[in-house]
Amino acid sequence: MRIFDPKKRFGRNWCRFFRITGNLEVEKFVLNLRVAALFHDIGKANEDFQNAVGNNEGTFRPQSIRHEHLSALLLHLSEVREWLVENELIDHCVITSAVLSHHLKASADVDQWKWMQPKERTSIGLFLSHEQISSVFDRIRSVAELSNSMRLDHRMWSDIAPWNEALMSGLERARQFRRTARRDNRRLQLSLAVKAALIASDAVASGLVREDEVISDWIDEKAHSPSIKNGEISDAIVDKRGKEIFGDRPIRWNDFQINASQLGSRALMLAACGAGKTIAAWKWAEAQTCSGEFSKVIFLYPTRGTATEGFKDYVGHAPESEAGLLHGSSKYELQGIAENPSEATRDKNYETNARLFALGFWGKKYFSATVDQFLSFMEHNYSSICLLPALADGVVIVDEVHSFDRRMFETLVCFLKQFDVPVLCMTATLPNSRKQMLSEIGLRVFPSDEEYKLLDDLRRAESHPRYDLELVGNESEAMRVAKLEFEKGKRVLWVVNTVNRCQRISRRIEKEVGIPPLVYHSRYRLIDRKRRHEETIAAFKQIKEPCLAVTTQVCEMSLDLDADVLITEVAPITSLVQRFGRSNRHLARGDEFRSRLVTYMPESGAPYDMKEDLEPALEFLKDLPPKNISQKDLAEKLEEHAQRVPLLLTDFAPFLSSGYFAVPGAGFRESNDFARPSILWSEKSEFNDLVKVQQLLSKKEPIDAFIVNVPKRFVLGEFEKPPGFPKYLSVAPADRYDRLYGFQTEIQDD
Repeated sequence: MRIFDPKKRFGRNWCRFFRITGNLEVEKFVLNLRVAALFHDIGKANEDFQNAVGNNEGTFRPQSIRHEHLSALLLHLSEVREWLVENELIDHCVITSAVLSHHLKASADVDQWKWMQPKERTSIGLFLSHEQISSVFDRIRSVAELSNSMRLDHRMWSDIAPWNEALMSGLERARQFRRTARRDNRRLQLSLAVKAALIASDAVASGLVREDEVISDWIDEKAHSPSIKNGEISDAIVDKRGKEIFGDRPIRWNDFQINASQLGSRALMLAACGAGKTIAAWKWAEAQTCSGEFSKVIFLYPTRGTATEGFKDYVGHAPESEAGLLHGSSKYELQGIAENPSEATRDKNYETNARLFALGFWGKKYFSATVDQFLSFMEHNYSSICLLPALADGVVIVDEVHSFDRRMFETLVCFLKQFDVPVLCMTATLPNSRKQMLSEIGLRVFPSDEEYKLLDDLRRAESHPRYDLELVGNESEAMRVAKLEFEKGKRVLWVVNTVNRCQRISRRIEKEVGIPPLVYHSRYRLIDRKRRHEETIAAFKQIKEPCLAVTTQVCEMSLDLDADVLITEVAPITSLVQRFGRSNRHLARGDEFRSRLVTYMPESGAPYDMKEDLEPALEFLKDLPPKNISQKDLAEKLEEHAQRVPLLLTDFAPFLSSGYFAVPGAGFRESNDFARPSILWSEKSEFNDLVKVQQLLSKKEPIDAFIVNVPKRFVLGEFEKPPGFPKYLSVAPADRYDRLYGFQTEIQDD
């Protein structure tokens, strides 16, 4: 119990997170966790497991039955069950659930991980009378204050009595437990807390032994680090960011940002693009750490790009030992930050011990991460479960919640309903149905109508006329606008809904305008995508030279752009509002300037639904005034036109509904299984990355730079991958790749 000691902040926050309140409930959690921890590896006392760990031949010997399956089966022997329930605080099903599923490979029906379904043998030798097992039973007797210890003399498992009876009993109790947990939320919370704590504890024990760490010292340093103190966030991050924004001028935060510190522990912040929501969020986080004991501030973004930018702008200011960037390619991004540092990141090394995986982040204070990294524990993601102790000990900001697909938003709602953690959700725009749902589960909407009237700076910014709007007939008319405005010296941003059209329009611009435009979408190798990202940002940061960029919807969040002219295909309403926010964003050309918004209906609805997404968006556009449109106008029309989409929350999150069992879920995000992460290969192309990737893999270095998402139908299905090549990666033809245009499914003749 060194990690989850309820007398220490870390343990108290864990119990609060799982809504385990009152001395008796906390005592029950501690007892059930200790018994589960003592019991979880008893199943290793079988001949298959011992042969596997004692094998010095270097060959893998598969085990017929997983050790945790056997541990859980032992719990359902009648003599063991009757022994444990002598203590009324012991919940036998809670312990079984944690023991059986602590490797997330236990199912009632999936053949691969079906409970107690042997792969080969129908009998296995057991060593349950070994002195080490007896010692464990003696320890359980002491911890649980049982009258007698347990001794088992079963020397063989087989599919006959008493084992078949124990399994049938276990399956029946599993069904009962799942049903009762739905009605008894207190019991469900206890089960979730014990299960997650056992997984995290097991990861700590095995990881630290592997790394030759002193477990007690590591836990004291990483888990029981001091709470964030009053003024610490300002000193480490906010004031430093303020100096970057204001330069030599005195730092002056607006009333909206200052008032955010008074929101309480759960809020939804709604403010237009460029209103200063991020600083307001840090102000809110500082208020939470002053009113409670927390050691983490966790900023969650929807994409890797926004998480990386959040790290560069804010988290990277903190000392290197306290700042963490966490997403699928963060190690690669940190290498790039080290090679091209800003003043905030110069001479800092933010990397953690890679061999500890998620545990390496327990000692960090400030996180910039993708939402998947922390919330996919709801889908039984192992790494995310190992990060749960950090999440429970922190305050959480969830940015750009408007961009969450249905699965992501449903998971967020489930998380907010089930767990007690300080949370600030924020976005510029949100449909009324989603706003109402977040309000109904306890998030205070800020600013309220009355508060908005008093926030002069926010009201002025959102009411200021920024845009003039026109609808044109088709892509060719939009092309004439792009050429004309570029020739006038304007910064032109053109946003389309598919990569293919992005590439085709870009090539057309290159021919008709005579210059290659900036192109940015999701189908680049990461090394090239970073360059496209940086080039596009730089082009729109200045106002002296004209520029022309063609992007897909990745610009809605990943790029901080400020265009003079915004051309866009009709897209879902929330997407349009976000795209419009990429123009005249900072009023760089003065208060009288209006950016030109040009919209047209795309030739096909994909990837959106024409009737459900694009036709309502067209009505939204027609309802806007043609001149002097403000961000407040956009928000009001959004509320009028956005459709209510019902949520289907029944059994949505596997972590909440699986009872005894646990296997990885379908994924945190919706997926049409359209693209495959791939490495380019060709005998002649300059983009023959296969050899480079093999070399990096042999050195255990990140390969993210060379991964590109390729439509499934274009991967080389018959390609024989080299030994040691990651299973999740495919190989794609390099002759379809262009450094400027990315991977192309439509090759055009020049």
